[in-house]
Amino acid sequence: QVQLAESGGGSVQFGGSLRLSCTASGSIYGLPNMGWYRQVPGKGREVVATMSDSGDPVYQDSVKGRFAISRDNSKKTVNLQMDMLRPEDTAVYYCYARILGDFTRESVFYGRPKRSESDHWGQGTQVTVSP
Repeated sequence: QVQLAESGGGSVQFGGSLRLSCTASGSIYGLPNMGWYRQVPGKGREVVATMSDSGDPVYQDSVKGRFAISRDNSKKTVNLQMDMLRPEDTAVYYCYARILGDFTRESVFYGRPKRSESDHWGQGTQVTVSP
């Protein structure tokens, strides 16, 4: 089984900083993409930042220049450094990972082994920014 363990989060004032970390564990043969999403009550989950295993970052426009995503592939971790926080950044933040697992039975049967791909989420951590 795959698990994503998050740490960080909390409460800060406008302009403050927080750092989120997430470590993946379990039967993992690759992490093509990892990142962070966030959600506020009554709204859908939105992407904050993601990073491929080759190190290409993608940011939501509202966090560009304030947030920085990083990965350590050897440790299966993804981090989100959040600076210049604003009240509108208040949300529950979720770690995300696309994971390569075991070879699928069908692909092995047909002689073309291919690993399964699945999306996984952390339990969420609250970030609160006060004015």
